[in-house]
Amino acid sequence: MSNQDGTPENRLRKELPQEVTAEASGPAADASPESPQLSGRQRLVNGLWPPRVTRAQLIVAVLLFGLGFGLAVQVASNSDSDSALRGARQEDLVRILDELDDRTQRLEDEKQGLEKQRDELENSSDQAEEARKQTVEKEKQLGILAGTVAAQGPGITMTIDDTKGAVEADMLLDTIQELRAAGAEAIQVNGVRVVAGTYLTDSDKSVSVDGNKINAPYRFKVIGKPQDLEPALNIPGGVVQTLEKEQATVTVERSDKIVVDALRVAKRPDYARSSSQ
Repeated sequence: MSNQDGTPENRLRKELPQEVTAEASGPAADASPESPQLSGRQRLVNGLWPPRVTRAQLIVAVLLFGLGFGLAVQVASNSDSDSALRGARQEDLVRILDELDDRTQRLEDEKQGLEKQRDELENSSDQAEEARKQTVEKEKQLGILAGTVAAQGPGITMTIDDTKGAVEADMLLDTIQELRAAGAEAIQVNGVRVVAGTYLTDSDKSVSVDGNKINAPYRFKVIGKPQDLEPALNIPGGVVQTLEKEQATVTVERSDKIVVDALRVAKRPDYARSSSQ
């Protein structure tokens, strides 16, 4: 052994393992060869699939499905209505359009009347007196609607002659509803005043109105605008055609003065009270 090998420094080098460079001792030395880099499209696909659906996303999807289903049903319903009108004659379509125009005009007139009342209340020098006058007038109007006072005005008289006994309560109820939709303000059937709570039932080949039995021919006295009431009854598939299919005879006459004088007794409610008290 040489003198150099015998020195403490040389002996220490022989006992220690051979030095390893920093590059060999790093994590990359033990890892497998570097994997290939992914493209942007591949990273996008890996992020989207498999899908990760949260509970909130699932609830939103269910709500959107319900909304879409409802819209589809509405579109189908409108398509059925369009197909029913597609087979109507040109005269019938013109009459329907005229009726819609008349209803629009009637609503516009009512709007202007309410705006006029508002202006009168705001501009009147004696607002208390003006309010009292309007209260009295409103009481009369409500009395007509409630059937507690008689009424007169232009309108129509409709007679349904049912020799076969085929006309039922639901057909007369449809007639009342159609007249109300056309702007009827007061209705009387065979001496019985029709009000908001009126009900009709079948009774031994006849009809009962609010418990009062009436027999054919059924005579309707209606106050309203005749130009709106009569066309509403004669629309394709409407009241007149439905009754004629049951072999009933329907006649409608316009008049400048219809008197509705059948009265109802005003009943005090047992439980309901005005919220202003």
